[in-house]
Amino acid sequence: MHAQFDYPALRRVLVGEYPLWDEALALLNRDLSVTLPEQGPLQLVAQPSYEEGEPECVYVALASGEWHGGHLYPKAAEDLAHALAIVADAAQDTVSECLWQAWPLCVEHKLGLHAREVDGQLAWWCAGGTPADGSPHIRAAVGSLDTH
Repeated sequence: MHAQFDYPALRRVLVGEYPLWDEALALLNRDLSVTLPEQGPLQLVAQPSYEEGEPECVYVALASGEWHGGHLYPKAAEDLAHALAIVADAAQDTVSECLWQAWPLCVEHKLGLHAREVDGQLAWWCAGGTPADGSPHIRAAVGSLDTH
């Protein structure tokens, strides 16, 4: 048990501890390296639970270790597609809040993109220029962004 405001120390998660999250993070880092090349890769960091016997809290952090948002639940990811959706949401929270900018951006409409399942694959979509039928403007699959 920890005293009030006695936060347990963060540690960097080693590759292989959470294999599905590692795979998901690798895809997101491809998008980050293209869209924000000045940033280092995102990483997973962990903090022990305050409650004995509870799993540690894992977060998506910037290369600096700074993070924002809720933690990833260790048993929440059932498969890579589900893990990718969870990690993409956490990565967007961290990048947007820590860097104070929307990420990723649609290069055509200059609006923030959102992850959405399209035809069984997670894709970045944009609300700009949405056709009258209500279908989203699909930019690219997560992990496949470019600067065009």
